[in-house]
Amino acid sequence: MIHTRILVSIAAVAALSACGGKENTEKKMADVAEELPVVDVAVASVRDVDQARSYTANVEAFNTNNINPATANRIKSITVDVGDRVRRGQVLVRLDNSTATQLKVNLDQIEREWRRAQQLLKIGSGTQAAVDQLHAQYDAAHAQYLNVLENTTLTSPMNGVVTARNLHPGDMASGTPILTIGQINPKVKVLINISETDRADVTAGTPVTVTFDAFPDETFPAVINRIHPSVDPSTRTFQAEVLIDNPSERIFPGMFARVNLSQGTRSHVVVPDRAIVKQTGSGNKYVYVYRNGRVEYCKVDVGQRLDDAYELLGGIAGGDTVVIAGQGRLADGIQVQLHQNKKK
Repeated sequence: MIHTRILVSIAAVAALSACGGKENTEKKMADVAEELPVVDVAVASVRDVDQARSYTANVEAFNTNNINPATANRIKSITVDVGDRVRRGQVLVRLDNSTATQLKVNLDQIEREWRRAQQLLKIGSGTQAAVDQLHAQYDAAHAQYLNVLENTTLTSPMNGVVTARNLHPGDMASGTPILTIGQINPKVKVLINISETDRADVTAGTPVTVTFDAFPDETFPAVINRIHPSVDPSTRTFQAEVLIDNPSERIFPGMFARVNLSQGTRSHVVVPDRAIVKQTGSGNKYVYVYRNGRVEYCKVDVGQRLDDAYELLGGIAGGDTVVIAGQGRLADGIQVQLHQNKKK
């Protein structure tokens, strides 16, 4: 009887010990789970995305001409100012003409001597060599006079608008252009930078649309006129020239423009914008993909923003589960727990 009581007591103690061990183990497991980072996830989808690209730039004149004399001279008057429309052949600047006056006096003197030498040759008192020499002097002096005279009165080489005025009457015109004339009719242009990835889909003649902050309710049709053949090594982009019709001269150089290019639709992976994480100190972007209780770091190539989502051009596949909240405590390969599975 005594032995039976001892066995029962031992069994009870063992049972209590076993229960206590189970409770401790479960508690330890719960504590470990409680320490795991908690994340929210979403599934990356695949859908057709409009391949629209938008580029920003300032409007430039179709052609530009700097008004400046061929030789240094003092400015007497300027007849136009910034913003004025000008016509081809219109007088824009008058310069000091004292040099031209002196050259004209010298030219007239040589011409008289040349005519006298011709008369002497006719009556037998002169030589053909003297006539030829004075004729050559006259031609040289005449060319010099016309050159100076041309640079005394400066005219516009085209119809356009004055886009810059750098000097004033009394200044010496030498290297700096006095005025800049821009041709804005019938077209103006915008220079945009196209990425290497988009270059294959863009050619001369590709239609685009352009919008301006100055005309918020209007869209202007335009076309890519040419693409420069070399890439800018600093930006890895190609420069493209966009021509915009401007017969009414409403668009002026310096206006801010948005060039919109549509390339149809393509099937791409789309993830919530909260899934995208920017790498500190670089332009790299990545997402954390959730697989079998762990997360994997995946660098992605981000396309355009789509409301509260982003188009991905590469990095993960459709159907992958991505983390959309809780990335602050994550690292590649660590174990996590899902927010909906976390024990209360």
